[in-house]
Amino acid sequence: MKELQERIVQDGKVLSASVLKVDAFLNHQVDPQLTMKIGQRFAELFAGEKITKVVTIEASGIHFAMATSFALGVPFIYAKKKKAVTLTEEVYSAPVHSFTRQETYQISVSRQYLSKEDRVLIVDDFLATGAALVGLTNIIKDAGAHLVGVGAVIEKSFQEGRGLLEQAGVRIESLARIESMSPEGIHFIQEEPARV
Repeated sequence: MKELQERIVQDGKVLSASVLKVDAFLNHQVDPQLTMKIGQRFAELFAGEKITKVVTIEASGIHFAMATSFALGVPFIYAKKKKAVTLTEEVYSAPVHSFTRQETYQISVSRQYLSKEDRVLIVDDFLATGAALVGLTNIIKDAGAHLVGVGAVIEKSFQEGRGLLEQAGVRIESLARIESMSPEGIHFIQEEPARV
């Protein structure tokens, strides 16, 4: 997505060779028009997959999952990082290590909202180490649902996340794939347009 790449270059801040700050437009202050275009793009990329649910983890993926589910006309679910007192029913859960927060937490989804009849698309803001997305794929597998793929807004392709998911046979569509980055600049992987 050219517009997304341009915003990353214009408004993103590279804090180190592995940390990119995009809170000016993606995950603290949010550009709603860009977010809706991101959701539409994921809906186009996964058109024909008969998706019944979009899944993400709170909090930074929620608006992208909502935009995608809106474009697809299906509900979205976000895995909770802490079990609320209102979450009294059985849950699917998995441990996830957060690279940015340097902590491990248990994510959970109510069994009531995910079943073997579901065809699920995972959407998240970043694909880097893959820990969060692997945790979500485990929950979807535990539910017996069919995972159609993962949509990542930004992928740090120099980290191991894509490899972990590809080894598990997961389809990945990333809207901006970063090959390398430093305070001097960001280099994107330019993908060949799909042939029809």
